[in-house]
Amino acid sequence: MKILQRNYRTHQGEVDLIAVDNNVLVFVEVKTRTNDTFGYPEEAVSEEKMDHLYGAAEEYIAEHLEIEKWRIDVIAIQGKPGSEEPQIEWFKEAG
Repeated sequence: MKILQRNYRTHQGEVDLIAVDNNVLVFVEVKTRTNDTFGYPEEAVSEEKMDHLYGAAEEYIAEHLEIEKWRIDVIAIQGKPGSEEPQIEWFKEAG
């Protein structure tokens, strides 16, 4: 994947990463948790957050009419910075 933009902001919300993966534009939400006390990181991506991601993606696409294929992914990271290796899960086509 090639990252095109970080922290893309619209009035709909923010997209953490916008990237290209084999000619598919990917809008990525990254969620991090140091432990599972309040649930897993992917559980923090609510239906409301997905609605905001779709809205932001639609705004980006409206500005870049050449885009034909796109998807929304979620990357969930669990672990403490600077300690053991984090657990990373990548949910492709999460939306």
